[in-house]
Amino acid sequence: MNKKLKDIKVILATDCGSTTTKAILIEFINDEYRLTFRGEAPTTVEAPFEDVTCGVINSIIELEELSGRKILIDDKIISPIDNNAGVDLYISTSSAGGGLQMMVGGVVKNMTGESAQRAALGAGSIVMDIIASNDGRKYHEKVQKIRQLRPDMILLSGGVDGGTKSHVVELAEIIKTANPNPRLGNSFKIPIIYAGNKDAIDDIKKRLEDITDLKIVDNIRPTLDQENLKPSRDKIHDLFMEHVMAQAPGYNKLLTWTDHPIIPTPGAVGEIIKKIAFNENISVVGVDIGGATTDVFSVFNKKFNRTVSANYGMSYSICNVLAETGIKNISRWLSSSIDEKNLTNRIANKMIRPTTIPQTLEELIIEQSIAREALRLSFIQHKEFAVSLKGIQQERTISDTFDQTMSGETLVNMNDLDMIVGSGGVLSHAPRREQAYRMLVDAFLPEGVTEIAVDSIFMMPQLGVLSEVHEKAAVEVFNKDCLVRLGTCIAPVGSNNNSTEILEYSFEFNNKKVEGILKFGEIVLIDVNYISVKTKLVMKENYTINGLSEFQDDIYGGEVGIMLDGRGRPFDFNAFNKDSIKDWSIQTNEYPIIDSVTTSDSLK
Repeated sequence: MNKKLKDIKVILATDCGSTTTKAILIEFINDEYRLTFRGEAPTTVEAPFEDVTCGVINSIIELEELSGRKILIDDKIISPIDNNAGVDLYISTSSAGGGLQMMVGGVVKNMTGESAQRAALGAGSIVMDIIASNDGRKYHEKVQKIRQLRPDMILLSGGVDGGTKSHVVELAEIIKTANPNPRLGNSFKIPIIYAGNKDAIDDIKKRLEDITDLKIVDNIRPTLDQENLKPSRDKIHDLFMEHVMAQAPGYNKLLTWTDHPIIPTPGAVGEIIKKIAFNENISVVGVDIGGATTDVFSVFNKKFNRTVSANYGMSYSICNVLAETGIKNISRWLSSSIDEKNLTNRIANKMIRPTTIPQTLEELIIEQSIAREALRLSFIQHKEFAVSLKGIQQERTISDTFDQTMSGETLVNMNDLDMIVGSGGVLSHAPRREQAYRMLVDAFLPEGVTEIAVDSIFMMPQLGVLSEVHEKAAVEVFNKDCLVRLGTCIAPVGSNNNSTEILEYSFEFNNKKVEGILKFGEIVLIDVNYISVKTKLVMKENYTINGLSEFQDDIYGGEVGIMLDGRGRPFDFNAFNKDSIKDWSIQTNEYPIIDSVTTSDSLK
């Protein structure tokens, strides 16, 4: 893109999702970039249309109607601006057609295999499987799995530079034997990225160069204590454009419209999470909960990780959440009892009719209870994956390494977490912001002092790709129009020790002072907007806040306010009952009616 940033005044960005294509218009107004309008339309990558640009055009037509700005002429985007028509920049992301689906391979599953998985996930892909020398499967089982899954591409790693070659060469033999057909069309060779021991490159070429589109990049694990993911991630993006996007219906036409390469939607969300964490020097956990999958992102100590929980979603995968967590764990968030068969049927109906939304308050409460469990399970998976490098603590032989089952230490330290950002329909479109606040706190159980926020209308993908082109515009819109700051959660760490008092609090703002004592099991909500609040917290008994017995600093309120969570950390659900659930809802103004919920109750 040769356009000068200072000349970019009007930006069009689209996200082609699996079901919906979203378009946003960003304009330079009063010396700052702001979101001005948003449109959406069904995605048209499948029959009968089979042309993704139809959905893009329809979403832009809605933008034109709302803004009064002419953007299209003869189904093409007007660029550059002509008087008051057109845009200066057009960018897009995509997860239509199932997004980017990959397999990865590594000699040792929980070392090079896991590093390859981190590289693929960070590039925005769904990792379908990990093939490893020590994964317990026989040669023919691995061949069968590769043929069955038909990934878009394969990332092969293994061995430190200068180390043994035989194991990674054997993995190449397995891929050669499988000779997989790519998911989208058979007219081209499947892309293979080799990012392993450099001494094995010639052997890898002999086996794979003729039957695949083989690309060689730097080793993901050149040494045991070093991880080099960027070359692999960059190559994944390149091949996504060259192969996967080129095969999807209508994408070749869309590629001629955009001023920057299209990137996978999850990769774009990860980019904006990284930008915010790095620019503000904070630790961030972000989550995007969808119908089929839940993506969790984190940045701790400048280290970025992303995981995809492919079986935890709110429509297509909702029964997987039920199967994994069980009726009991979903029911525990409900303030009144419900028949097990009735609850199971309601959940199954959502899977059968994935595009429906709750029509009654009872349905809404059930859906948000399931969301808590989907988020909780996804975060558990993320913490298990976001770990320090494994296998570097002590010298060992290769046989010791194959037997290694010890995990590295998780990088997710809740005491160091500064902000949680939630996205996805169940969070961004919750009827009350208090509901999104509660879901995030209940699922992630932050410790100490943590800001809570949501993506207002799910525009993080578009801002992620924009941050690669125009970082200033992306960050300004993210902070002023995308991020809804719900407030700050204060959650003391400690367990109930026969003491009812947890802390004494004092908040000063707007020339007034709010004081009180937080008791065990309570949630207290302080109604204060996003302003600086002078805060003093004095802990009782064995409780601490950020490791301290006393806390004095300025924190911020938000659209909901400051939440004092007195349920203890670690959180023990057995200490509470249905009355407690009802009290928490009342204390946080979560739902309009708690008693005698009926099918005629209003959602507003």
